[in-house]
Amino acid sequence: MTTPLDIVTRALKDIGAIAAGETPAPDEAQDAFDMLNDMIDQWSNENMMMYNVTEIIFPVTAGQINYTIGPGGTAQASFNGSIVGNILTVTSVLSGAVALNQTLTGTGITPGTQIMAFESGAGGNTLEAGTYKLNYAQTVAATTITAYYQKPLAIDSAFVRINTNANGQPVVNGGLDYPIAILALQDYEMIGLKTLSGPWPKALYYNPGDTLGNLAVWPNPSQGELHLFCETIFPRFTTEFNDIQIPQGYVNALRWCLAERLMPMYGKANTTQIQMINAFAAQAKATIKRTNMQPQQTAMYSDVITSMNSRDAGWILTGGFFR
Repeated sequence: MTTPLDIVTRALKDIGAIAAGETPAPDEAQDAFDMLNDMIDQWSNENMMMYNVTEIIFPVTAGQINYTIGPGGTAQASFNGSIVGNILTVTSVLSGAVALNQTLTGTGITPGTQIMAFESGAGGNTLEAGTYKLNYAQTVAATTITAYYQKPLAIDSAFVRINTNANGQPVVNGGLDYPIAILALQDYEMIGLKTLSGPWPKALYYNPGDTLGNLAVWPNPSQGELHLFCETIFPRFTTEFNDIQIPQGYVNALRWCLAERLMPMYGKANTTQIQMINAFAAQAKATIKRTNMQPQQTAMYSDVITSMNSRDAGWILTGGFFR
């Protein structure tokens, strides 16, 4: 498994700061590590460098229109669970909803621990009990765990899930989903009565803020579970020894782009090396962007499903009277 220290060491060798077989001095490693974190912070602002979409899930509070996203924000979850190896076992949710890409905090939990994949648990606040795969292996006895989302830079799309009917009874098969409009500030300002009451949110405005993202929903909801979709940001590495779990090609891009940024600090690379490193860095990023810019595969429904003039077996349900 690759660590930030591995990337730092290779980048320093590439620019001639250290020789083959050597390891960087602690000060050198720390400087390069800080540069690495600064670089991935910048990558979080480059859309085509993002390889994953985060789904932020949390239930609205009746009568509340403002929410915050990020460490310590209101859009977080609290649940009872334990960790053995890289497997989290959730026994019950106390508040919020369990979802992928959440960062976990609690007694004995390794900093930077995130939920990476579903196992027997399916997330949300109705199918949460079960197991989930984490990015770091550790052992944590049964305890109360808090899970929060990294503050997104923007919300790309959203829907609200309604799990109860007008009588407050659970909806069969998990509820219905309704799309939510994403408003620009100018559009949100045009809403005259921002506290207007309604059954569930139909629009939202998002302000990324500084440390916490600020979310305003409209109208003032009485129920609903929000599902917000945004591009995953690159979290900063907490130590030089974190295991890096990212798709193929990213480690190579981190190495050459870091080498490119370290060259002015050391000034040991000659013209040929500079040209080569610049070319490798550009090629590595271009390859990733070319992969990420490919259109998402979407379902293509034929006229048999969507057209009122369809001739599929569904006509039986209408007695054949509707065309």
